[in-house]
Amino acid sequence: MSRRVARLLLAPAVLVVLALLPELGFGLGSVLPGPLSSPGTLQLLALSLLFAGVALSYDLLFGYTGLLSFGHALYFATGVYVANIAVTDWHWGFAEACLVAGAAGLLLAVVVGSISLRTSGIAFAMVTLAFAQAGAIVIQKNPHSWTGGEQGLGYDYTRIPGAFVGVVNTRNLYWLALGYAAAVYLVVGWAVRSSPGHVWQAIRENERRVEVLGLRTRGYKLLSFVLGSFLATVGGIVYLLVVGGSDMSVTAPDFTLAMLVMVVLGGSGTLWGPLLGGFLYTYANQRLVAVGGSHAVQSLPGFLRTPLSQPLFVLGVLFILVVFFLPGGIVGIGARGRSGAHGLSRVGSSLRARVHGGAEDPA
Repeated sequence: MSRRVARLLLAPAVLVVLALLPELGFGLGSVLPGPLSSPGTLQLLALSLLFAGVALSYDLLFGYTGLLSFGHALYFATGVYVANIAVTDWHWGFAEACLVAGAAGLLLAVVVGSISLRTSGIAFAMVTLAFAQAGAIVIQKNPHSWTGGEQGLGYDYTRIPGAFVGVVNTRNLYWLALGYAAAVYLVVGWAVRSSPGHVWQAIRENERRVEVLGLRTRGYKLLSFVLGSFLATVGGIVYLLVVGGSDMSVTAPDFTLAMLVMVVLGGSGTLWGPLLGGFLYTYANQRLVAVGGSHAVQSLPGFLRTPLSQPLFVLGVLFILVVFFLPGGIVGIGARGRSGAHGLSRVGSSLRARVHGGAEDPA
């Protein structure tokens, strides 16, 4: 089987395996909170898949276009809160709530992107952060008692499709999160292979050179910004269903920083990297809480127990190790392995040529 065919079959194969997980009843020991078919495990896996998709939407900006945004949380929170407010406070149907949330995220991305992209570099990052902070303040102020402020807002389950309500439907929520991640993968994959996608990657490498060729880079960057932000808004709607409400954690500045960490861990500028990084980061963030409180960790000496009981410390150390030793992210391991094998092959050919006094063997 050729490498190209293997790559084409990889995504469908992974999708089929993940889709079948809820039907499996066995467990993986302490790796998961219970059997694969249990609600707790499916909830964890659903969150991990959801944030895998959101991380890929962020990589469209950061990895493919070179836009370091600190405000991606704003569009995710728009999906979460606008959809929830529509069904809970305005008593709209769920379909109408999804439409208005998507439209709000799209309009907000166009407006904020048009303003933010008047700057570049660190100034762009700071402007996007300022907009995200403004959104967080609005939610915290709880205008018209819509958002619930710091207490959060549970949704009106009577307005939500019954297939996504309750513990008994956790597997449906898992499949929904899986469908979202797959949809983001398809959309981003199509987008980066399109004509604008090639321009985005050229902008990432050298924006001035693209401008010299006569292309207006601002319009292309705005397109990337809007598409990535809209995909995050859709992810917010899925989050509302998976979690069962809205909370201010999705508006915090470290939410976007977590997206950045996910992308770097997995490998920026790739399709599989952010998916893998988002999945593993979310899984570790959730499971390390249980590990930190386990008897094995609590019985350690204080100088080890204290840091190991803090999930953010462990994740931070992991991030530092990846940056130093795996600069291309987790998905870069295979590429480096192939490069190393090719290099060894070239060295072997050169040595054989020197011994026999002939030309190098073709690689």
